[in-house]
Amino acid sequence: MNPHNFSIEFFPPKTEEGTEKLRVTRSKLAELNPKYFSVTFGAGGTTQQGTLDTVVEIRKEGFDAAPHLSCVGGTRDSIRQILKTYKEQDIHRLVALRGDLPSGYGMGGEFRYANELVEFIRAETGDWFHIEVAAYPEMHPQAKSPQDDLQNFVRKVKAGANAAITQYFYNADAYFQFVENAQKAGVNVPIVAGIMPITNSSQLMRFSEMCGAEIPRWVRLKLASYGDDSASIKAFGLDVVTQMCERLLAGGAPGLHFYSLNQAAATTAIWNRLV
Repeated sequence: MNPHNFSIEFFPPKTEEGTEKLRVTRSKLAELNPKYFSVTFGAGGTTQQGTLDTVVEIRKEGFDAAPHLSCVGGTRDSIRQILKTYKEQDIHRLVALRGDLPSGYGMGGEFRYANELVEFIRAETGDWFHIEVAAYPEMHPQAKSPQDDLQNFVRKVKAGANAAITQYFYNADAYFQFVENAQKAGVNVPIVAGIMPITNSSQLMRFSEMCGAEIPRWVRLKLASYGDDSASIKAFGLDVVTQMCERLLAGGAPGLHFYSLNQAAATTAIWNRLV
Protein backbone atom coordinates (compact mmCIF):
# COMPACT_ATOMS: atom_id res chain seq x y z
CA MET A 1 0.00 0.00 0.00
CA ASN A 2 1.21 3.50 -0.82
CA PRO A 3 1.65 5.57 2.36
CA HIS A 4 1.01 8.74 0.35
CA ASN A 5 -2.69 7.82 0.21
CA PHE A 6 -3.01 7.47 3.95
CA SER A 7 -4.22 10.12 6.42
CA ILE A 8 -5.21 10.30 10.08
CA GLU A 9 -7.78 12.40 11.92
CA PHE A 10 -7.55 13.85 15.43
CA PHE A 11 -9.89 15.95 17.53
CA PRO A 12 -8.51 19.04 19.33
CA PRO A 13 -7.82 18.28 23.02
CA LYS A 14 -9.66 20.35 25.61
CA THR A 15 -7.19 19.94 28.48
CA GLU A 16 -3.42 20.22 28.95
CA GLU A 17 -3.37 16.50 29.77
CA GLY A 18 -5.22 15.74 26.52
CA THR A 19 -2.74 17.90 24.60
CA GLU A 20 0.19 15.95 26.05
CA LYS A 21 -1.49 12.61 25.28
CA LEU A 22 -2.12 13.69 21.69
CA ARG A 23 1.55 14.65 21.26
CA VAL A 24 2.55 11.12 22.30
CA THR A 25 -0.09 9.58 19.98
CA ARG A 26 0.98 11.81 17.11
CA SER A 27 4.65 10.95 17.47
CA LYS A 28 3.77 7.24 17.24
CA LEU A 29 1.50 7.72 14.22
CA ALA A 30 4.01 10.03 12.53
CA GLU A 31 6.29 6.98 12.18
CA LEU A 32 3.76 5.63 9.65
CA ASN A 33 4.48 8.67 7.46
CA PRO A 34 0.88 9.62 6.64
CA LYS A 35 0.17 12.10 3.86
CA TYR A 36 -1.40 14.51 6.37
CA PHE A 37 -3.16 14.78 9.73
CA SER A 38 -6.62 16.35 9.88
CA VAL A 39 -8.09 18.05 12.94
CA THR A 40 -11.83 18.34 13.61
CA PHE A 41 -13.79 21.48 14.39
CA GLY A 42 -16.31 21.80 17.23
CA ALA A 43 -19.94 22.76 16.60
CA GLY A 44 -20.57 26.50 16.81
CA GLY A 45 -16.83 27.17 16.79
CA THR A 46 -16.35 25.79 20.30
CA THR A 47 -12.95 24.31 19.48
CA GLN A 48 -11.82 26.66 16.72
CA GLN A 49 -8.80 27.79 18.77
CA GLY A 50 -8.03 24.19 19.67
CA THR A 51 -8.10 23.25 15.99
CA LEU A 52 -5.76 26.11 15.11
CA ASP A 53 -3.33 25.34 17.95
CA THR A 54 -3.20 21.65 16.98
CA VAL A 55 -2.65 22.20 13.25
CA VAL A 56 0.04 24.83 13.89
CA GLU A 57 1.88 22.35 16.10
CA ILE A 58 1.56 19.63 13.43
CA ARG A 59 3.00 21.99 10.80
CA LYS A 60 5.91 22.85 13.07
CA GLU A 61 6.65 19.12 13.30
CA GLY A 62 7.00 19.07 9.53
CA PHE A 63 3.71 17.39 8.59
CA ASP A 64 0.86 18.57 6.41
CA ALA A 65 -2.19 19.50 8.47
CA ALA A 66 -5.81 19.80 7.33
CA PRO A 67 -8.06 21.73 9.72
CA HIS A 68 -11.79 21.14 9.48
CA LEU A 69 -13.82 24.22 8.64
CA SER A 70 -17.54 24.19 9.40
CA CYS A 71 -20.49 26.27 8.20
CA VAL A 72 -22.08 26.22 11.66
CA GLY A 73 -22.11 29.72 13.13
CA GLY A 74 -19.73 30.98 10.44
CA THR A 75 -20.05 34.39 8.80
CA ARG A 76 -18.23 35.52 5.67
CA ASP A 77 -16.03 37.76 7.82
CA SER A 78 -15.22 35.08 10.40
CA ILE A 79 -14.41 32.46 7.74
CA ARG A 80 -12.34 35.02 5.81
CA GLN A 81 -10.30 35.67 8.98
CA ILE A 82 -9.79 31.94 9.61
CA LEU A 83 -8.63 31.42 6.01
CA LYS A 84 -6.19 34.33 6.38
CA THR A 85 -4.79 32.80 9.59
CA TYR A 86 -4.34 29.39 7.98
CA LYS A 87 -2.59 30.92 4.97
CA GLU A 88 -0.23 32.80 7.32
CA GLN A 89 0.58 29.45 8.98
CA ASP A 90 1.39 27.93 5.56
CA ILE A 91 -1.51 25.49 5.74
CA HIS A 92 -2.60 24.34 2.29
CA ARG A 93 -5.29 21.78 3.11
CA LEU A 94 -8.83 22.15 4.44
CA VAL A 95 -11.71 19.80 5.15
CA ALA A 96 -14.85 21.86 4.39
CA LEU A 97 -18.04 20.63 6.05
CA ARG A 98 -21.53 21.79 6.83
CA GLY A 99 -20.90 20.55 10.37
CA ASP A 100 -23.19 18.99 12.96
CA LEU A 101 -25.88 21.33 14.18
CA PRO A 102 -26.16 21.59 17.97
CA SER A 103 -29.57 20.58 19.31
CA GLY A 104 -32.13 23.37 18.83
CA TYR A 105 -29.59 25.47 16.96
CA GLY A 106 -31.50 26.04 13.72
CA MET A 107 -29.26 26.75 10.74
CA GLY A 108 -27.33 29.77 12.03
CA GLY A 109 -24.41 31.32 10.20
CA GLU A 110 -24.26 32.70 6.66
CA PHE A 111 -23.49 29.36 4.98
CA ARG A 112 -26.21 26.74 4.93
CA TYR A 113 -24.46 23.98 3.02
CA ALA A 114 -20.90 22.81 2.46
CA ASN A 115 -21.02 23.64 -1.28
CA GLU A 116 -21.56 27.34 -0.37
CA LEU A 117 -18.55 27.19 1.96
CA VAL A 118 -16.38 25.54 -0.72
CA GLU A 119 -17.45 28.18 -3.26
CA PHE A 120 -16.56 30.96 -0.83
CA ILE A 121 -13.13 29.47 -0.02
CA ARG A 122 -12.35 29.21 -3.75
CA ALA A 123 -13.53 32.78 -4.42
CA GLU A 124 -11.43 34.13 -1.53
CA THR A 125 -8.25 32.09 -1.90
CA GLY A 126 -8.13 30.67 -5.43
CA ASP A 127 -6.11 27.45 -5.56
CA TRP A 128 -4.20 28.00 -2.30
CA PHE A 129 -6.11 25.23 -0.49
CA HIS A 130 -6.55 21.58 -1.37
CA ILE A 131 -10.17 21.15 -0.26
CA GLU A 132 -11.63 17.85 0.97
CA VAL A 133 -15.36 17.41 1.48
CA ALA A 134 -17.43 14.68 3.13
CA ALA A 135 -19.14 11.78 1.36
CA TYR A 136 -21.72 9.38 2.79
CA PRO A 137 -21.76 5.90 1.21
CA GLU A 138 -24.71 4.92 3.43
CA MET A 139 -26.44 8.32 3.07
CA HIS A 140 -26.23 11.33 5.35
CA PRO A 141 -28.65 10.77 8.26
CA GLN A 142 -30.52 13.99 7.41
CA ALA A 143 -30.73 13.49 3.64
CA LYS A 144 -34.16 12.96 2.06
CA SER A 145 -33.01 10.08 -0.14
CA PRO A 146 -29.82 8.50 -1.51
CA GLN A 147 -30.40 10.37 -4.80
CA ASP A 148 -30.77 13.68 -2.99
CA ASP A 149 -27.64 12.97 -0.95
CA LEU A 150 -25.66 12.16 -4.11
CA GLN A 151 -26.74 15.45 -5.68
CA ASN A 152 -25.56 17.31 -2.57
CA PHE A 153 -22.19 15.60 -2.96
CA VAL A 154 -22.00 16.50 -6.67
CA ARG A 155 -22.69 20.16 -5.78
CA LYS A 156 -19.79 20.22 -3.31
CA VAL A 157 -17.39 18.81 -5.89
CA LYS A 158 -18.58 21.19 -8.62
CA ALA A 159 -18.11 24.10 -6.18
CA GLY A 160 -14.37 23.36 -6.21
CA ALA A 161 -13.53 20.39 -3.96
CA ASN A 162 -10.35 18.48 -4.86
CA ALA A 163 -11.22 15.23 -3.11
CA ALA A 164 -13.62 13.63 -0.62
CA ILE A 165 -13.38 11.59 2.57
CA THR A 166 -16.24 9.24 3.41
CA GLN A 167 -18.04 8.74 6.67
CA TYR A 168 -16.83 5.46 8.16
CA PHE A 169 -18.64 2.26 7.18
CA TYR A 170 -18.24 -1.50 7.55
CA ASN A 171 -19.78 -2.51 4.24
CA ALA A 172 -17.33 -2.18 1.36
CA ASP A 173 -20.13 -2.68 -1.18
CA ALA A 174 -21.77 0.55 -0.01
CA TYR A 175 -18.53 2.40 -0.75
CA PHE A 176 -18.04 0.87 -4.21
CA GLN A 177 -21.67 1.56 -5.13
CA PHE A 178 -21.39 5.18 -3.99
CA VAL A 179 -18.19 5.73 -5.99
CA GLU A 180 -19.79 4.21 -9.09
CA ASN A 181 -22.88 6.41 -8.71
CA ALA A 182 -20.72 9.51 -8.18
CA GLN A 183 -18.70 8.76 -11.31
CA LYS A 184 -21.89 8.30 -13.32
CA ALA A 185 -22.99 11.72 -12.03
CA GLY A 186 -19.79 13.26 -13.41
CA VAL A 187 -17.62 13.28 -10.30
CA ASN A 188 -13.99 12.37 -10.98
CA VAL A 189 -12.19 13.46 -7.78
CA PRO A 190 -10.63 10.84 -5.47
CA ILE A 191 -13.08 9.50 -2.86
CA VAL A 192 -10.99 8.30 0.08
CA ALA A 193 -12.51 5.67 2.38
CA GLY A 194 -12.99 6.73 6.00
CA ILE A 195 -11.97 3.98 8.43
CA MET A 196 -13.02 3.66 12.08
CA PRO A 197 -11.01 1.02 13.99
CA ILE A 198 -13.13 -1.10 16.35
CA THR A 199 -11.80 -1.01 19.90
CA ASN A 200 -14.86 -0.41 22.10
CA SER A 201 -18.24 -1.84 21.15
CA SER A 202 -20.50 0.45 23.25
CA GLN A 203 -18.69 3.54 21.96
CA LEU A 204 -18.98 2.23 18.40
CA MET A 205 -22.75 1.64 18.75
CA ARG A 206 -23.20 5.17 20.12
CA PHE A 207 -21.18 6.84 17.36
CA SER A 208 -22.87 4.80 14.64
CA GLU A 209 -26.34 5.64 15.94
CA MET A 210 -25.48 9.36 15.74
CA CYS A 211 -23.92 9.38 12.28
CA GLY A 212 -26.02 6.75 10.53
CA ALA A 213 -23.18 4.26 9.89
CA GLU A 214 -24.55 0.73 9.72
CA ILE A 215 -22.85 -2.02 11.71
CA PRO A 216 -23.59 -5.34 9.96
CA ARG A 217 -25.74 -7.69 12.07
CA TRP A 218 -23.07 -10.39 12.25
CA VAL A 219 -20.52 -7.85 13.52
CA ARG A 220 -22.94 -6.53 16.15
CA LEU A 221 -23.78 -10.03 17.38
CA LYS A 222 -20.14 -11.05 17.55
CA LEU A 223 -19.21 -7.89 19.47
CA ALA A 224 -22.13 -8.42 21.87
CA SER A 225 -21.03 -12.03 22.47
CA TYR A 226 -17.70 -10.81 23.86
CA GLY A 227 -19.35 -8.80 26.63
CA ASP A 228 -16.62 -6.90 28.50
CA ASP A 229 -13.77 -8.95 27.04
CA SER A 230 -11.90 -6.00 25.60
CA ALA A 231 -8.99 -8.05 24.23
CA SER A 232 -11.36 -10.21 22.14
CA ILE A 233 -13.26 -7.13 20.92
CA LYS A 234 -10.00 -5.50 19.77
CA ALA A 235 -8.70 -8.68 18.10
CA PHE A 236 -11.99 -9.24 16.26
CA GLY A 237 -12.21 -5.55 15.31
CA LEU A 238 -8.67 -5.63 13.94
CA ASP A 239 -9.49 -8.62 11.72
CA VAL A 240 -12.79 -7.18 10.44
CA VAL A 241 -11.45 -3.71 9.65
CA THR A 242 -8.17 -4.91 8.13
CA GLN A 243 -9.99 -7.32 5.80
CA MET A 244 -12.30 -4.52 4.69
CA CYS A 245 -9.32 -2.20 4.08
CA GLU A 246 -7.64 -4.88 1.97
CA ARG A 247 -10.79 -5.25 -0.10
CA LEU A 248 -11.17 -1.47 -0.51
CA LEU A 249 -7.59 -1.02 -1.71
CA ALA A 250 -7.78 -4.04 -4.02
CA GLY A 251 -11.01 -2.61 -5.46
CA GLY A 252 -9.43 0.73 -6.32
CA ALA A 253 -9.99 2.97 -3.28
CA PRO A 254 -7.45 5.82 -3.67
CA GLY A 255 -6.62 5.88 0.01
CA LEU A 256 -7.70 5.39 3.61
CA HIS A 257 -8.46 8.08 6.19
CA PHE A 258 -8.32 6.78 9.77
CA TYR A 259 -10.55 8.20 12.49
CA SER A 260 -7.99 7.66 15.25
CA LEU A 261 -9.98 9.10 18.20
CA ASN A 262 -6.57 10.38 19.36
CA GLN A 263 -5.33 6.81 19.91
CA ALA A 264 -2.38 5.22 18.13
CA ALA A 265 -2.58 1.46 18.74
CA ALA A 266 -5.51 0.36 16.54
CA THR A 267 -4.59 2.51 13.52
CA THR A 268 -0.98 1.34 13.75
CA ALA A 269 -2.01 -2.32 13.99
CA ILE A 270 -4.23 -2.10 10.90
CA TRP A 271 -1.58 -0.17 8.97
CA ASN A 272 1.13 -2.72 9.82
CA ARG A 273 -1.04 -5.50 8.48
CA LEU A 274 -1.60 -3.65 5.21
CA VAL A 275 1.98 -2.75 4.32
